[in-house]
Amino acid sequence: MAKKQRSLKDIFFAGWIKENPVLRLVLGTCPTLAVTTQAVNGLGMGAAALLVLVGSNAVISLLRKVIPDNVRIPAFITVIAGFVTIVQMLVKAFLPSLNDSLGIFLPLIVVNCIILGRAESFASKNPVIPSIIDGIGMGIGFTITLVLFGSIRELLGNGSIFGYVINDGSVIQPMLIMILPPGGFFVFGVLMAWFNKMAEGKGEAPATLECCNCPQAAYCREAQAVPAEEGGDK
Repeated sequence: MAKKQRSLKDIFFAGWIKENPVLRLVLGTCPTLAVTTQAVNGLGMGAAALLVLVGSNAVISLLRKVIPDNVRIPAFITVIAGFVTIVQMLVKAFLPSLNDSLGIFLPLIVVNCIILGRAESFASKNPVIPSIIDGIGMGIGFTITLVLFGSIRELLGNGSIFGYVINDGSVIQPMLIMILPPGGFFVFGVLMAWFNKMAEGKGEAPATLECCNCPQAAYCREAQAVPAEEGGDK
């Protein structure tokens, strides 16, 4: 039976909850935990990743029939690196304070699992328009997650959101731990439980990248095919 074709609407909204890259697929956790001490940092990182996702998905989809299979990962990384360089130069030129806040995590978008994962699992297998829609949807889902992280941690840790003071400490003293690594992991756990609960409420199965979308899947199959007497696993 042929696999049912997903609509553009389903592709666009998949990254928001059902296949949220951070809270459902558990990708991109390093920048998520590192830069979300403030909501504005989360918004900036999310917007940068969104631009890279859309651009790289579009180009990789256009070249999907040209790129040799045995060098596809280096080719994908080269395309992604080009867009990251463009975004980084724009941020340095127009938003130097944001560039300072994001630090090394802005150029590290090149090796962000979300970007490479969408290139491998979606853009390299689908036409341009769906690939662009996928990049936009995943980018928005990533941005929403980062802004949620940043808003919660900034509010509880500094008493403000996007720099605007909400709690001056007269009623509840801000908790410094929330803008430290332990606070990031605490918020991560709470939000992951919340998103999974929402997905379950809609009858959606837990998201997974599946072996077929893993760059190493072919090698795994080859290893499993080797009989035990020939050196395979026993």
